[in-house]
Amino acid sequence: MAVVTGANRGVGQAIATILADSGYTVVAMSRQPCPDSRVRHVECHLDDHDSVEKACSALLEEFDRIDAVVANSAVRSLGQVADLPPQDWREAVEVNLCSTFTLIQRTLPLLRCCAGRIAVIGSHAATYFFEGGAAYCTTKAALKALVEVLLLEERPRGVRTTLLNPGGIANLPEDNSTTKLTTQSVAEAVLWVLQSPPDLVVGELEIRPSRLPNMPVTGFDRLKAV
Repeated sequence: MAVVTGANRGVGQAIATILADSGYTVVAMSRQPCPDSRVRHVECHLDDHDSVEKACSALLEEFDRIDAVVANSAVRSLGQVADLPPQDWREAVEVNLCSTFTLIQRTLPLLRCCAGRIAVIGSHAATYFFEGGAAYCTTKAALKALVEVLLLEERPRGVRTTLLNPGGIANLPEDNSTTKLTTQSVAEAVLWVLQSPPDLVVGELEIRPSRLPNMPVTGFDRLKAV
């Protein structure tokens, strides 16, 4: 069984679909259901700790093993430090960081039972900072620390965690940019990580678009130019 957050659209939907294609029972934790009818939906508001706890409790009551957890959900709370509304900062911390921590903490007992895998979707924003990215860059950078600590603590128990850092992704249906990764490509990278050989752990995987946009670029578009 695999748990995916934010599977109602974009990268999360592509990940949930490819996992279902590969034989996983997939459960999505998100506000809205995944369009793929094979994917079960557990309603969850990832900016609300109590909602995350409730959704995790529902999973633990129903399943006796979890083979994979994919922490994908994120919000892009963009704005310069001087102007960023405090509620946008808090939402970024809750969704991008706190919900990931809670999901992993609650599911670890069932992941340990079957030497499960955890894939955390990070971002180039954790390393390649940009104007207006204080909330997004900070929360994505914190995920690297979380994954490194998990590697130290959980490898002896058989649980392996990978941080995937994509560059720019064509995450919207109308986005056909040739200088961004497709959601399908990101999903295939996640599947490879989850199905990699048992004697191997990929601590961190950086993936970039194969083409570069015309220079120069600023702001969030910097993630397409590395």
